[in-house]
Amino acid sequence: MTDSQVTKITLWHGINPPENRDIFNELVAKFNQEHADIEVEALYIGQPDAQLPKIFAASVSGEAPDMLWFVAQLTGELAKLGALLPLENWLDSSPIKAEIDPTMFSSMELNGHIYSIPFATNNAAIFYRPSLFAEAGIAEIPQTWQEFKLAAQKLTKDTNNDGRIDQHGIFLSLGKGEWTVFVWLPFIYSAGGNLLVDRQPNLVNEGAIAALQLGADLVAEKWAILSAPERGYEMDDFLSGKAAMQVTGPWTLGQLSQLDIDYGVFPIPELETPAAVLGGENLFVFKSNPQREQASLKFLEYVLSEDFQTIWALKTGYLPINIKSQESELYQKFVQENPVLEVFLDQMKYTRSRPIIPKYTRLSENLGRAIEAALLGAQTPEEALTRSQKRLELIFD
Repeated sequence: MTDSQVTKITLWHGINPPENRDIFNELVAKFNQEHADIEVEALYIGQPDAQLPKIFAASVSGEAPDMLWFVAQLTGELAKLGALLPLENWLDSSPIKAEIDPTMFSSMELNGHIYSIPFATNNAAIFYRPSLFAEAGIAEIPQTWQEFKLAAQKLTKDTNNDGRIDQHGIFLSLGKGEWTVFVWLPFIYSAGGNLLVDRQPNLVNEGAIAALQLGADLVAEKWAILSAPERGYEMDDFLSGKAAMQVTGPWTLGQLSQLDIDYGVFPIPELETPAAVLGGENLFVFKSNPQREQASLKFLEYVLSEDFQTIWALKTGYLPINIKSQESELYQKFVQENPVLEVFLDQMKYTRSRPIIPKYTRLSENLGRAIEAALLGAQTPEEALTRSQKRLELIFD
């Protein structure tokens, strides 16, 4: 087949860690081998928060990729630009729709249209070092916020008696970006908080205040170490034992399996109710021409398939969104061999999606600003949330 007969399409993504990126590239190569008339070029364009200016500029200028890997919360902004190909007609006529976990549809829809399909899913929980828990005399996994704070206190140590803390109880994410919001939202939800009332911002509520106060207290007591801004996903302090706990997700299991360290996982501790936030990224298709759009839809079918979802789940720790994959003997055996996955699978029963609204990026950024100000002690949680709320009211009005 000549080059002129091959439809070439591009996909922008920010898949991390690098081990997961390698696995994805292998799966893309598999698709290309099986589809002689299509060539997908997967391009890593940096971490998601750093991608936003490039994505918006490309969408406005008509230089967008054929497909984009990103969190579903970008849907509103891209749909407003008129850049996205609606997917409901294609999906309604495809047998693959029946294989998608129903939990995922809340992340796919906006204003009666389906604008993206799930790539894979996850949620966040608390990773911990069992050996450090044992050294601190902690026999029971923290289930409440109070127990969580007490554990963080016991795990904070000056191990060489030089007057400096060498081991903190927990590594906390700092920054204004989406990652920070993702890992703090379960605490807000657990405290009965929310971000919207009647689709309008509502940041100043008891749940949000309580969650930010929890973080501020951990930092003030020196039981927590803060990440560098926008680097809360990095695990160096956890891996080295400088932090005994960290909020992250099952996508790290591929990386952890290659390292000689002990680790365990427990659910997000509760204040009022169990809570988790639907994670993972979706794939968007940009309007281009019929040939490239059809090639992109072929790739979407491949990503949704039992084969892709099972391989991706087994090699990365992400949770499969294909029901056949979830129920397969291969995946069930994998869960038995990796029992920490049961924490994330159990949390899926009560996960909530982040809002899918046109101005979500502004909502998220301003919640991130409040989280950052509270953790740094620049303002009280209520002051920080009030300031962000006032900015959002101007934006949404």
